[in-house]
Amino acid sequence: MNETPKGERIHIALFGRRNAGKSSLINAITGQDLAIVSDVKGTTTDPVYKAMEILPLGPVMLVDTPGLDDEGTLGEERIRKARSVLNKTDLALIVADGREASADFSFEKTILELTKRKNIPAIIVLNKQDEWTSEEDQIKKYGDICVSSKTGYHIHELKEMMTKQLPVEDQTGKIVGDLLSPGDFVVLVVPIDSAAPKGRLILPQQQVIRDVLESGATAVVCRDTELSDTLARLGEKPRLVITDSQAFASVSKDTPEDIPLTSFSILFSRYKGDLETQLQGVRTLEELEDGDTILMAEGCTHHRQCDDIGTVKLPRWIQEYTGKKLQFETSSGGGFPEDLSKYKMVVHCGGCTLSKKEMAFRIAEAKDQNVPIVNYGTLIAGLKGVLERSIAPFR
Repeated sequence: MNETPKGERIHIALFGRRNAGKSSLINAITGQDLAIVSDVKGTTTDPVYKAMEILPLGPVMLVDTPGLDDEGTLGEERIRKARSVLNKTDLALIVADGREASADFSFEKTILELTKRKNIPAIIVLNKQDEWTSEEDQIKKYGDICVSSKTGYHIHELKEMMTKQLPVEDQTGKIVGDLLSPGDFVVLVVPIDSAAPKGRLILPQQQVIRDVLESGATAVVCRDTELSDTLARLGEKPRLVITDSQAFASVSKDTPEDIPLTSFSILFSRYKGDLETQLQGVRTLEELEDGDTILMAEGCTHHRQCDDIGTVKLPRWIQEYTGKKLQFETSSGGGFPEDLSKYKMVVHCGGCTLSKKEMAFRIAEAKDQNVPIVNYGTLIAGLKGVLERSIAPFR
């Protein structure tokens, strides 16, 4: 509960050639031996994520990527993975060996152009200052700052530069707190069934509770089977009822019409995504034809239960609602198809484990390819006939 989720951390990714010193720079920034360092080229073969805190930015995720000059078939795959990290990057550190800065700078320039195209702030870091034979002012014209991961030279200055590139106030946001006032009651409906994890609440529920408390409001948590009794015993109307989307139908029936109702997933659609775009995606249900293919996309990987929401329940509900014979494909974790042209629509989870940057990228990719995208909660509200009610609190 006290650990900042990965999706809520600022993602700072390091890009550069093999042996530019990316891993050693991560160790210097963190002050810990977190990354494996070696003189052998290609030690980092996959993106490696390191969670830490950098004041005043707060919780960040440092991402160490494979060298951009890797070779062979495996090298091409590693480069592709390194570039895909840009889709979730809030700040890019383009790391170069300062001894070679005046030589071929094509790899670094390619990444710099990509960051500009994606509106990602970037810092060109010239590393290995302790091994230079040229004057620093001659080398610095090729980058933004000169550092030494070995001696710690200008590491503090690099951290300050990073904080200026990412103002703290731009990293804040509210899941539900902007709808609440101090003293409000909020009822959270959390079904406990075979899909619920043992001994804990799932991440969206944890994050919403934290946001409610930070707003000075009171969170009352109950199961869907106790909702009616809970509302009767409160003594006053809650400001909002928030339910797990799978219980939308029964919760809507048990919640009086004069009490606003929404779901955890819709809150995350609004917080991390583009609610208006996903509302438009719901309309695609009426356009589906036999044989259409739908992508069921999730931001995390987990053990799927026999009645899994993404692979079993939602496909069943969609086919029952439309009366069509449809095809379903799945993607999970960091994987998200580059080409979406084969899909009639994308149905995405709430994205609680994804950063805002990555969720925005996925929505933008769908929009650019003219493929409707909708998240689980918004779609379920449409399927259960409670869509207008569930988005009324945001109107």
